[in-house]
Amino acid sequence: MNWYLEVLKKYAVFDGRARRTEYWMFFLFNVLIWIGLSIVGAIVGLRLANGVDVLSSLYALAVFIPGIAVCIRRLHDIGKAGWYLLVVLIPCAGPFILLYFLVQDSQPGPNQYGPNSKGL
Repeated sequence: MNWYLEVLKKYAVFDGRARRTEYWMFFLFNVLIWIGLSIVGAIVGLRLANGVDVLSSLYALAVFIPGIAVCIRRLHDIGKAGWYLLVVLIPCAGPFILLYFLVQDSQPGPNQYGPNSKGL
C-alpha cells in the first residue's frame, strides 16, 4: 500500500524514475480498488442510464494523472522518453510494446532522468 500512496503523493510529477515495483503495485491497487468500487456501485445502484458505474468512473478520473505520471517515470527508469507512452496508440501492437517496456528491469546506474531508483 505504501507504493500506491507514494505515487499519489507524486500526483503530477513527471520527472525522475519509478521502479517496476512502484509501477506494478500502483497498477495492482488501482485494479483492486476499481473492482471494489464497481461492486459497491452495483450493490448501491449508482449507475447512469447508459450503464456507466459512477463510483469507479470518478475513481478512474481521479487517478488518471498519477497513472500517467508513474508510467512516464517508469519509462524514464528504463532510459526511454515519456513520449514512448504514445506507442499505445499503435493499433493492435501498441499495448504489447508498452507492456514490454514496462516489465523491463531498471537501467543500471544513473541516466539522463536521474539516479537509479533502486538505490533510493
